[in-house]
Parts: sequence; structure tokens; C-alpha cells
Amino acid sequence: MKHILISTGKACLQTNRIDMDGGNNEFDLLSCRCLRWCLNGAVACGESLSFVHCPRSFFRNFSRTPSPFIRAQLTKAYQTANVLFEALKAVDMTQSIEVDREIQEAQNKVAEEMQIYVPYNILPFDPDSANQAIMKYPEIQAAVFALRNTRGIPWPKGHKNKKDEDILDWLQAMFGFQKDNVANQREHLILLLANVHISQLQLDERALTEAMEKLFENYKKWCKFLDRKSSLWLPTIQQEVQQRKLLYMALYLLIWGEAANLRFVPGCLCYIYHHMAFELYGMLAGNVSPMTGENIKPAHGSEEEAFSRKVVTPIYEVIAKEAEKSKRGKSKHSQWRNYGQFTASA
Repeated sequence: MKHILISTGKACLQTNRIDMDGGNNEFDLLSCRCLRWCLNGAVACGESLSFVHCPRSFFRNFSRTPSPFIRAQLTKAYQTANVLFEALKAVDMTQSIEVDREIQEAQNKVAEEMQIYVPYNILPFDPDSANQAIMKYPEIQAAVFALRNTRGIPWPKGHKNKKDEDILDWLQAMFGFQKDNVANQREHLILLLANVHISQLQLDERALTEAMEKLFENYKKWCKFLDRKSSLWLPTIQQEVQQRKLLYMALYLLIWGEAANLRFVPGCLCYIYHHMAFELYGMLAGNVSPMTGENIKPAHGSEEEAFSRKVVTPIYEVIAKEAEKSKRGKSKHSQWRNYGQFTASA
């Protein structure tokens, strides 16, 4: 770790030197801040974590089984170091420089370690997560096991299988949700299911039904108000019911996770979910679109971050324009629409 901090510091010095030659004041400020962080980080590692004075054998053992506190510190350090290396790479693309070999080696080391020390909120999902105490609770294990049931789900062509994939990975691949949103909502759903598991003693259909009733209470009211049939259709094969319920719940949370200000327009969220849940059902059933003659696919596409760019952003821009018309509430209400009116129209 000391080696990486020193190399990161050199990377900051190099970016700072290049910037002074190029005269970019904004990047100069960023690189100075990065350099200050590296120097402070080196001192912290030397004084509080004793990296500088500890023997190599201790460091090897420390790397294998770090305490939760030191693990959190390592996660933050590797994450920040990776950002600094990316900054150096960005400069390298615009100016002809020669990066030190020591810096390149440190960057490779950081990339490797980031696969182990993955940032998380409450539940870790990195390769060492099975050894963490919180992941050994039976209700957590039951929820994780249920989400990893991807049997019978049609993955897109060219998909490369990864270890421990779950239904949220499939939803990301099919609907184009953001990576970090998927990670957050995975944790959200597991904790939600774990709480239901504790109250019901097991993760059975009754427990899942209870969780779905709470989650979709507003959506069902929206369907009833507009006299629409719900898109929450369940399969006739009993073995597939739990998986389908989890898919519907995960889809709703993923939509909510990227909704931004659309959360203030609940009717709009219900409208989006209604159509995407229908598409989900069609994809799982293998239905064919009468328009294209091909298997049903999401209308907004499935490329990376497609949901945010093609669904949320256009609606958000409409709301933003209406907010500008209000002139911070000084315009007459007849000249602009507020969240309530958007909700009514949805």
C-alpha cells in the first residue's frame, strides 16, 4: 500500500507538472488537491495503520483478512487511487508524456485490488464477502440465494456469464440500468426480503406476497383509478412464481433508483413501470411483437445506461423547462405546470 501511495503521489506530481506547462488552471487545482490527498494518505498509513514499519509477512496476512475498519480504509484508498490514475490517463491522451514504469505497475495493482475491495453500503458482494459476518445470517443468505435463481431467463445474445449473477444483472442487461443503481437496489431488495424473512421465519410465497403488497400499493391504486389491468402477471407454473415476483419487485426498485425528480410525479413512475413490467412479461413469455415480427424488447433499448438517457432524462427536461417558466414561483400558475399537474396528466 505504501508503494501505491508513493506511485500515486508521483502520478499527481507528473500531472501537476504537465498542467503547469499547459496552463490549465482548473486541472492544476485538481492535481494540487490530489497531491495533498496523497501526502496526507501516506502519513495516515504510516502513523495510524503502520504500513511503513510493519514487516512483509504481517502485510500479507493483513491483506488476506483485514478488520472491517481497515478494510473500509483500504476500499476508500484504492478507489481514490484509481480516480487519480484515471486523471493521469486523461492528461496522457491530450499531451505527449512518458508515464513512469513504477506508476504503471501501481495502477495495475490498484486495478487488481479493486476487484477485492469493492465499495458497498451495508452488504459486501466482493469475492471475500462470504467471510463477512453479516453475509452469514440465514435470512441474508436466503435472499441472496433467491435472487441468484436465473433459471429459464433468456439472456441477450453475446452475454458473457459472470460468477454469482442474479436477476438484477439480467434486468440491467435487458433494460440498460446504471451499474451503481443495480448495486444499490440489490442491497435494498436483499435487506427488504431479509426483514420479511425474519417476521415470517422463512422466505416463502406468503412472505413475498406481503412484501409485494406493500411495494405495489400505490401502483395498484393507480391501475384501479384509471381502470387498467395490472401488469403483474404471474406464471401458472408454481416453481416460477417466486422468481417472477422478485423480478417485478427488482424492476420497480431499479426504476425508482434512477427516477431523480420523477419521484415527485408518482403517476409518471406508475406509468413507466406499467409498460416496462408488461415488456418484462413479454420477454419472459417469448412473445413476438406484431410490429417487428421479432421477440419483444424494451422500447428504449438495452444499451448501457439506456433507461436514464432515453426515459428519465427527456421527461426531466420537460419538467425543468416548466420550472424555468415559473420564474421561481413568481409567474402566474396558469403559465406553467407544477408537479401536481404532471401527476394528474400521467
